[in-house]
Amino acid sequence: MLYTGETNESVQVQNLAYPANVSDPLLLHWLKYPGNPVMVPPLGVKPDDFRDPTTAWLGPDGTWRLTMGSKFDTTIGISLVYHTTNFRDYELLDGVLHAVPGTGMWECVDFYPVSINGSVALDTSSLGPGIKHVLKASLDNTKVDHYSIGTYDPITDKWTPDNPEEDVGIGLKVDYGRYYASKTFFDQHKQRRVLWGWINETDTETADLKKGWASLQTIPRTVLYDNKTGTNLLQWPVEEVESLRLNSTMFKEVLVEPGSVVPLDIGTTTQLDILAEFEIEPLIPSTTNEIDDCGDGAVDRSTYGPFGLLVIADASLSELTPIYFRPLNASDGSLKTYFCTDETRSSKASDVFKQVYGGKVPVLDDENYNMRVLVDHSIVESFAQGGRTVISSRIYPTEAIYGAARLFLFNNATGVNVKATLKIWELNSAFIHHFPFERDSV
Repeated sequence: MLYTGETNESVQVQNLAYPANVSDPLLLHWLKYPGNPVMVPPLGVKPDDFRDPTTAWLGPDGTWRLTMGSKFDTTIGISLVYHTTNFRDYELLDGVLHAVPGTGMWECVDFYPVSINGSVALDTSSLGPGIKHVLKASLDNTKVDHYSIGTYDPITDKWTPDNPEEDVGIGLKVDYGRYYASKTFFDQHKQRRVLWGWINETDTETADLKKGWASLQTIPRTVLYDNKTGTNLLQWPVEEVESLRLNSTMFKEVLVEPGSVVPLDIGTTTQLDILAEFEIEPLIPSTTNEIDDCGDGAVDRSTYGPFGLLVIADASLSELTPIYFRPLNASDGSLKTYFCTDETRSSKASDVFKQVYGGKVPVLDDENYNMRVLVDHSIVESFAQGGRTVISSRIYPTEAIYGAARLFLFNNATGVNVKATLKIWELNSAFIHHFPFERDSV
């Protein structure tokens, strides 16, 4: 295992460790390599700008490669490339895998292949025709995870984005909500790439100390290339989540008129898995340029939206978290859609940071608007159009809790009716059990 450490002089270095017992399923104990560190900051890189090595991949020359984030000249985000044959000795290549001016320090870099047929995940060392490569970086300046899809040349060890306007750090986000420091791994048993990410807190440090914990990992997600758009990844909760589903309720073609809210009577709503599809009346393109984003939240009305769900809401709608679509006219006569989460009324607590999150989501001509939403008390993870755009939210309801939480449909469009079809499962708790260590059975 390669990991980032720090010297007594606060210099970030890369180190090697080996499992003490490779038969241990949890790999609890590790032995540090006596020759550590195996990598130190190269010339031109500051001592505290050298961290987070990726999973290594094998090149066509039989040499292993890995990349690591850093920055040049304070503003240029970069990804360094190292070669190794034994994971103890490393050669830094001239140049970089990729660099993007204005993005600042890159950390938690991830680099992996995706199949353009979109049907199966690939081992990290996969190369050849029909393969694109994803480069992802967590931007230290903004605390946002960005990715871009492009082409990797294993001979020059250079990566080029398919669309320079959607380059790393200036285009697509892995998650448009409260989400950072994500990392994927390849699950060879189920032939899938699994993504983990970090949701941090938005309340006070005092509150964290009182509850005795802070931050958590998202539900693991699979990652595939979206071969319908050719521009996006598709993220989706791992199939194991479905084993938590309990009773389900169906709602078919529920009419939601402009300006209306419709309650969905399903009982307990604090742990849910929601599949929702929305059909709206035909949209008529116009050259009227409407607000070009999620607006001022779910209360900001336009011709075709917003419409969607109100989760973790109380009966009086004094606390609620809207998850919604917002189709908009652009000045060139085209239509574009934003997928958004509005946290501004998610809690009556005054010491909680709340905002509107969201991003553009491609909706193809033959598609209705669809979303999947996982609700777990104070965590909401939302997936639009099969996972093209994803938003994670950390909320702190004070009244919409336990039996007082409700679920609603809403339509704040001024010009269209919406029909919603939903299947909603109540979710069981995961009941994570203590691992039966050998000493526990004594």
